[in-house]
Amino acid sequence: MSLPLADQVEALQGCKVIDVSSFLAGPFCSTQLAEFGADVIKLELPGVGDPLRKFGTVTECGETLPWLSECRNKKIASLDLRKPEGAALFKKLIADADILVENFQPGTLEKWGLGWDVLKEVNPRLIMVRISGYGQTGPYRGRPGFGRIGNAFGGLSFLAGYPDRPPVTPGSATIPDYLAGLYGALGALLAMKARDLTGRGQFIDIGLYEPIFRILDELAPKFQTTGYVRQRMGPGTVNVVPHSHYPTKDDRWIAIACTSDKIFSRLAEAMGVPEWADDGKWGTIRQRDADRAQVDEYVGNWTSQYTRDEVLALCEKFQVPCGPVYGIDEIFEDPQYKARENIAWVKDERVGELAVPNVVPRLSETPGRVKWLGPSKGAHEDHVYKERLGLDDAEIARLKALEVL
Repeated sequence: MSLPLADQVEALQGCKVIDVSSFLAGPFCSTQLAEFGADVIKLELPGVGDPLRKFGTVTECGETLPWLSECRNKKIASLDLRKPEGAALFKKLIADADILVENFQPGTLEKWGLGWDVLKEVNPRLIMVRISGYGQTGPYRGRPGFGRIGNAFGGLSFLAGYPDRPPVTPGSATIPDYLAGLYGALGALLAMKARDLTGRGQFIDIGLYEPIFRILDELAPKFQTTGYVRQRMGPGTVNVVPHSHYPTKDDRWIAIACTSDKIFSRLAEAMGVPEWADDGKWGTIRQRDADRAQVDEYVGNWTSQYTRDEVLALCEKFQVPCGPVYGIDEIFEDPQYKARENIAWVKDERVGELAVPNVVPRLSETPGRVKWLGPSKGAHEDHVYKERLGLDDAEIARLKALEVL
């Protein structure tokens, strides 16, 4: 029998995180830590807040949906790091922190006297996640960067779209932000493990484009060994065919993935043309790749004879990997999403109940959870400055008068 939520041990219980990042990559990094029990304090510029509060669809409470969804489980306070009093308070918070997350342009924290060399003296066990457009080194380190630039510079945008048309956004311009945040969280956990062995902290350095370049399968070794520059292929996939999106009779789309000759043999049987597979004209990937356009045309003609559900049933019967090309409305209705609770319904006094993507990954003994949505400005300042740092009301009032808080 599982324990009540209040009694469950959390994977990152006791881990203290300070988040001074903004917009998306850094905040997503610390959100993942917060989902698994880390105590995350997010510091924002007084009166201004994180730009993510103004990015996307604005709700009736004045906060945007990306803010509410992607800054969940954090405690919020304001602090101006640029002022001496703010820098001093920041160092006090850093003194017993485990992880710091930042995504300023390289050199910004150093300009304020809060670079790695300073902070590691304050707390030698500190782990610092640094996410920027191009990383902390190299000739482009000072350039600003956003997700769209990460997609483009990382090599993904060049591959997105059809060969006779301009490159398109590969799904979302924010993919690099999410991937960089994911790698940032991974890096922080690896550094915590290393700290157990060495007793010392370290910093993690991530450029937004680097996770994009990392996931481009054989692109780099293929170019290095053969000089091949992969071009846009629409919904098709290099090295395998049929492996694309195909139309159905009810004006839907189905994704079919034949990643081996054996799977194509099963698809050919489902299509009623088993003679095309094995020793037939398209039995090997080399044969199918040579006739790629014709293979895709035949598969598309076959799927067009059936509704999407009928194609799904046929593919399932013959164990051919396939899936519907879903819009978000269909995701909300799908029984697999419901069974896995992939959508979390979170109650909030500002907006009522809000549907947000649930926590990933799943841990059987210490699962993560969404405790609350992205808070309002200054929501936890008493906790941070009175309980954590021991400031009294008079000192807090003084700092607010100076616009440090």
